Amino acid sequence: MNRELIVEKINYFLVDEFEVEKDDIHPSANLKETLELDSLDFVDLVVAVESNFGVKLKGDDFVNVVTLQDFYNLIEAKIN
Repeated sequence: MNRELIVEKINYFLVDEFEVEKDDIHPSANLKETLELDSLDFVDLVVAVESNFGVKLKGDDFVNVVTLQDFYNLIEAKIN
């Protein structure tokens, strides 16, 4: 799966399932502060990633994930 499709899918479920404003979605957006995702949202995010991309995520995977760009990179690395 190419990066463009990964970004498109992630952005879609952030808007659709997490009610994130489209205007807030950009690579440098902070997941907690800008996108206002809390710990329960992160659990739901793991489920969304597993169902949309077929990859498993663990808590340790999120240690260095701060921005949306970090999240895109994580998913791309897990897929490839």
